Amino acid sequence: MESHLLTQAASPFHDLLGIELEEWRDGFARLVCRPGPQHGNRGGIVHGGVMLAMLDQVNAFAGLFCPVPGRRRSAVTLDLDARFTAPGRIGGVLRAEGRLVTAGRAVFFAQGQVLDDAGQVVAFGGSTHRYRSGSHALEGVPVGG
Repeated sequence: MESHLLTQAASPFHDLLGIELEEWRDGFARLVCRPGPQHGNRGGIVHGGVMLAMLDQVNAFAGLFCPVPGRRRSAVTLDLDARFTAPGRIGGVLRAEGRLVTAGRAVFFAQGQVLDDAGQVVAFGGSTHRYRSGSHALEGVPVGG
C-alpha cells in the first residue's frame, strides 16, 4: 500500500486497538484486527466496542479516500447504527469492509460489515458523515491544513 495512504490513515486510537488499514481506494476500505485478550469482554469474546470502532472507521474511510500525497480528507460521524450477528473470537481475525453509498457536497453515507476469519458476518451497519472543510473534493486539503 502506498505510504501516503498509511500516513493519512494513522490514528492513535486505532493503534491502541490494533486496527490496521489493509486496502483503501475510492469508495471502499478494508481494515483488519487480530483480537487478543485485551479486546475481550467479561464473556470471553471480542467486545462490541471494537467492532463498532471498526465499522465507524471503515465506513468513514470509504468516503474519504484521497490519492494525492501530502493531502487528506476528513469528516465527523453524525450517525452510526450497528447490528451484532455473531461473537467475535479472541485469537481470530476480524476484517471490516466499508463502501460509500452516496455523497453530496457536505454529507456522505456508507455501509459496512465486520467478518470473522471464516467469512461470517459478525456485525454490520450504516453511517452518516459530514465532510470537514474542503474534504468533499477527492484532492482533499493539505495535511495540517
